[in-house]
Amino acid sequence: MAEYKLLLPSMGEGVMEATIISWMFNEGDFIKEDESVVEIATDKVDSDVPTPVSGKIIKILKQKDEVAKIGEAIAILETEGGSSESETPEPKSYEEVKDQIHQPDPEVINTLEQPLTNVFENSSNQNSDLYLSPLVKNIVQQENITDSELKNIKGSGLEGRITKEDILDFVKNRGAEVETISIPQQVISQPVQTSAPAPKVSSAPIQVGEGDEIIQMDRVRKIIAEAMVNSKHTSPHVTSFIESDVTNVVTWRAKNKDSYQKREGEKLTFMPIFIRAVVKAIQDFPMINVSVDGDKIIKKKNINIGMATALPDGNLIVPVIKNADQLSLSGLAKAINDLAYRARNKKLTPADTQGATYTISNVGTFGNLMGTPIIPQPQVAILAVGAIVKKPAVIETEFGDVIAIRQKMFMSHSYDHRVVDGSLGGMFLKHVNDYLENWDLNTEI
Repeated sequence: MAEYKLLLPSMGEGVMEATIISWMFNEGDFIKEDESVVEIATDKVDSDVPTPVSGKIIKILKQKDEVAKIGEAIAILETEGGSSESETPEPKSYEEVKDQIHQPDPEVINTLEQPLTNVFENSSNQNSDLYLSPLVKNIVQQENITDSELKNIKGSGLEGRITKEDILDFVKNRGAEVETISIPQQVISQPVQTSAPAPKVSSAPIQVGEGDEIIQMDRVRKIIAEAMVNSKHTSPHVTSFIESDVTNVVTWRAKNKDSYQKREGEKLTFMPIFIRAVVKAIQDFPMINVSVDGDKIIKKKNINIGMATALPDGNLIVPVIKNADQLSLSGLAKAINDLAYRARNKKLTPADTQGATYTISNVGTFGNLMGTPIIPQPQVAILAVGAIVKKPAVIETEFGDVIAIRQKMFMSHSYDHRVVDGSLGGMFLKHVNDYLENWDLNTEI
């Protein structure tokens, strides 16, 4: 018999830890290879962790609600045969390997000694190889945390990486201790120009009255709240609106939805058409498909569309359709239905929610005409589509203007005014509108 340490696996870029939600087995239970053992939660999505081996659970190392780092052992299994994976070979003695060691020339050592010393001394002041997640980078920029301050923050993440909690603790305690600095007299004599610090805004105390109910936010709601506030602090939001005549889209869907469901066994919604129009508009205006890193604009090669999805518990999640520009209309429909189903049934993986470069939110699902969506960082734009409503409209014909009943829909486009000006944001929205209004009734799916 041998012991096997079940490690928390990597769950995608930027995900450094996870919270244990529940164990599906108890100590002493036997589990089979690839069987889900524990349910975990990250700041992206909830998911299950399978075991790569069969064996009996002899020790659970991380209990419910405890946080585990990526690569950390969360349980110990007893497996049949083989040696324990926790065992490491005994190192060989110097006597065994001394003949294999090459002795360098003393002159080479003297030549390299001083440069190497300088390199190591200087490296203590370098943070170029310091890994920071996008969220931590945003906090660093907002709080004007210097490289020297970052150097002094002890990271609690994997391999000493700085986590969100580390940086927030630093900000909270910043200024608790003031470092005494010796300032030369000639500097003191010079007039100093200072800018007044930004006033801190604190919310008024909430009065709890008799009969009021206090509801504690769950973990997902806390994450959503933090992300929304962070986005508003990061991006100056501007929203443009347009009313689109989607009569052709409605007519085409009504014509094809029954045959599609009979053929594919799933519904044909409006979302594949909206995404197709957005993808074409992104191809026309690729500077919408970007992210901002300090004073650099990162132009994305792939077009990955996030799809805001409401969950049964009232929370929100955004699964991602990767390489949406490479999918046919039928492929988009299948990807949307699959992601929506898995989102509502907690079957998404962390990879399903990562990498979006542009997001669409369908507020029309709830009967809303329009909305002003908040940009999901680090994207720079998001589109909200409203409810489709029949309206009388003036139509230009060869015989003159006529009034007809048309299918109308409002679209709201929020964008980051740091890099997307009104002209770009407006023209992009107009192109999405044109693709929808001119939808070909003979389009095949």
